[in-house]
Amino acid sequence: MSAQTPQNSTDAAQADAIASYLQPLAANHTFAGAVVLVATKDRVVYVKAVGYRDLASKAPMAANDLFWIASTSKPMTATALMMLVDEGKVNLDDPVEKYLPEFHGQMVNVAKPGPDGKVGQPTLVPANHPILVREILSHTSGLPFKSNAQPGALDTLPLKDAVRSFAAEPLKFQPFTDYSYSNEGLNTAARIIEVVSGMPYEQFMQQRLFDPLGMNDTTFWPSKEQIARLATSYKFDEKAKELVSMPIDQLTYPLDDRQHRYPMPAGGLFSTAEDVSKFCQMILNGGMLNGRRYISVNALRQMTSVQNGGLGGSDYGFGWGVSSDGMGHGGAYNNAMEISRTKGRILIFMVQQNGQFGTAEGKTIIKSLEPLADSVAASSAGAANAAVEHQKH
Repeated sequence: MSAQTPQNSTDAAQADAIASYLQPLAANHTFAGAVVLVATKDRVVYVKAVGYRDLASKAPMAANDLFWIASTSKPMTATALMMLVDEGKVNLDDPVEKYLPEFHGQMVNVAKPGPDGKVGQPTLVPANHPILVREILSHTSGLPFKSNAQPGALDTLPLKDAVRSFAAEPLKFQPFTDYSYSNEGLNTAARIIEVVSGMPYEQFMQQRLFDPLGMNDTTFWPSKEQIARLATSYKFDEKAKELVSMPIDQLTYPLDDRQHRYPMPAGGLFSTAEDVSKFCQMILNGGMLNGRRYISVNALRQMTSVQNGGLGGSDYGFGWGVSSDGMGHGGAYNNAMEISRTKGRILIFMVQQNGQFGTAEGKTIIKSLEPLADSVAASSAGAANAAVEHQKH
């Protein structure tokens, strides 16, 4: 049965509720177009595309269209590193410098009070301890968001060179005294994957995660065919009060150029709603999917429990934002994936919107979708249970 074909009238009503909510938002240019997918641990129960992949050509959005998922890449990179933790090849409590010697002797930028009591000039002091693997995964290392060596696009340096530039810069604060969201941290984790596994990071991801999960549309370099399915990115123009198309400002074009573009582990992947749902199903199934184990239950528990000490007023695990209900992550262009452990529900929202949405309603999209997705998942579970009972009799 197609995920787009509701199983009963209850499903149909709930599916229509999701579409009825989203379609006006596409029509009034809150966003140009979007794809929403709802899944349980074993199947996709709903997927819907609304609006346009491209407003100028009036090309309708399709369920298998491609998106730059930005920081939604982070949990995937963290999962890959945790595979090596499971294998005993990486220890979360090891200093990063054990794997990457260039991080030895890092300094911290500390602003000391001036004579008038105001903040004075920054002073470099030694780090109170070498940054740890667990700290680069939980945004508590003090590494900045991005390196001065890449002032524009984030995909212009080979991973080895990019990470070397991180090590050359001072930390923002003493390790594990604060929380600061850092692309550098997850990119450094990816470099550890390369050093320990002996293969390029992107090859490790392909062989150990994407290929086995059947994530056939997940890549750092979309092909010509995939680029034809790539949702146009938009930004809301305050003066014109309209959505304006624009290139993805953190990436280098052409996107299929493997000679001058390099993988950006903290936020460089392109994917589809269905591909992202496969990764989420593996997580919801305790690190397994279709009889294959990817990470241990213990590794998953560590990834998806609070690891940043609640610093910065944020609950973050290893590559995941976490809550009492589950885990999730969003991206710079407003896409999001959420996993509810208590409800056994996955919600994927794919959109390509740089910055604020075109109307105020955009601020509440995910929160509004959550109860609708919960209803679809619950209805599907009820229908499945009823079918099982019917077969018994």
